[in-house]
Amino acid sequence: MAVAIVYETHSITTDNEAGIATGWLPGELSETGRDLARELGRRRRDDGISAVFTSDLARAVETAEIAFAGSGIPIHQDARLRECDYGTLNGGPVSELARLRSKHITEPFPGGQSYQDVVDQTRDFLAEIARDWQGHRILLISHSANRWALDNLLHGTPLEDLVDAPFAWREGWHYALP
Repeated sequence: MAVAIVYETHSITTDNEAGIATGWLPGELSETGRDLARELGRRRRDDGISAVFTSDLARAVETAEIAFAGSGIPIHQDARLRECDYGTLNGGPVSELARLRSKHITEPFPGGQSYQDVVDQTRDFLAEIARDWQGHRILLISHSANRWALDNLLHGTPLEDLVDAPFAWREGWHYALP
C-alpha cells in the first residue's frame, strides 16, 4: 500500500522577509508566518493526516507546533528533512545564493552540502516512511530543497530543472510513495 504524502513549506520567516537564505540556521517565523501556520493547521487538521514529519530546524518545528497544537496529531522531527546546508552562505543574501544554485547540484557549497546530498537524505527518509507508514497519509513540513528532492525522487524531475525554476507557493504538493 502506498503512503500519501502532503508536502508544505515552513511558514514565512523574518529571514524570508529580509531576503536572507537561512540554510541550516534556525530561523524564526514572522508574525505573518505565525498567521500562515495557524491557517495551515485549519487546512490540514481534518485532512486525514496520521502524522506530521518536520525538519528539526526551528522555523519548520515552529510551523508544525503552531499548526497542530492541541490536535493530537503526532509531530516527528527529522534532521534528514533539513534545508540544504549552504555552508559559508548560511544567512547570506538570497540573491547571491540564487545565482549559485545550479553550480551546487553535485558540488557542495563551500563548507556545506550539495543538492544531491539533500536528495540522498530524503531517499533515506522515504525508505523508512515506506516501511513504517504504509496506507497512511502523512504531512511533511520542510524547505525548498526537500521539495526538489521529492520531485526528483518521486516524479523523476532532474534537479537541474528544479533549482532555478521560479518558486510558486501553493497549499501543498501531493505525492504517492509506493
